Amino acid sequence: MKILKIFFGVLSFVILTGCIQTTSLLGPSVTAATTGNVFQAGFQYGANTVLKNETGKDVVTHIKDKIEENNKEKKLHAQLKKLIENRIETTRQKLLSN
Repeated sequence: MKILKIFFGVLSFVILTGCIQTTSLLGPSVTAATTGNVFQAGFQYGANTVLKNETGKDVVTHIKDKIEENNKEKKLHAQLKKLIENRIETTRQKLLSN
């Protein structure tokens, strides 16, 4: 087990220092090494590639953009709700004062 950790440490050092041009298999190789499931690693690589081709973004950027979009929608709904409540309260006060 210790030799496996050393091997992957050296391998990741070589990959991360730029000795290899492409690092597209880094994520799936780590998944295969940690889980021992080659099918899961292959599926992860395929899903990442499809997402990159469809959206032009990597997985992390795509998820971050979706979260920001949902937060903007929630803020908009909260502002709209507050505006409507203020209008209702103003109308009630005008009706009660007459």
